[in-house]
Amino acid sequence: MFWAMVAVAVGFVGLAVLGVLAVRVFLEARRLGAQVADSARRINRAAEDLERAAATAARTVDTL
Repeated sequence: MFWAMVAVAVGFVGLAVLGVLAVRVFLEARRLGAQVADSARRINRAAEDLERAAATAARTVDTL
């Protein structure tokens, strides 16, 4: 009977540890998603700036 209770306790502790790790993975995945979204916005902004600069450079070259 003692070993059965130990096995149940170890199983419960194992599930609790897995639950804590699952929550940590979920939170880190959300943080990574936010960083990816921020990086995508910054890349899009840089691409727009580059496109504007290229258009300005092309107009400057055409006027020469």
